[in-house]
Amino acid sequence: MAKKEFSFTVAVGEIEKILQKIESGDLDVDELSVEVKRASELIRQCQKKLRTTEEEINNIFRDLV
Repeated sequence: MAKKEFSFTVAVGEIEKILQKIESGDLDVDELSVEVKRASELIRQCQKKLRTTEEEINNIFRDLV
């Protein structure tokens, strides 16, 4: 099975939905735990993507000089 490509925009959207669920107060403790774990995973992936993108941009600028 092919690995699904990570989409920063989709991940941010999912994080926002999770935050809305948490803020609504409608989640029980079990659901809250699952949602917080998922949000944490997505945040780590977004941070990694941002670091990678920053490195790529820096390399492009270095090549221009």
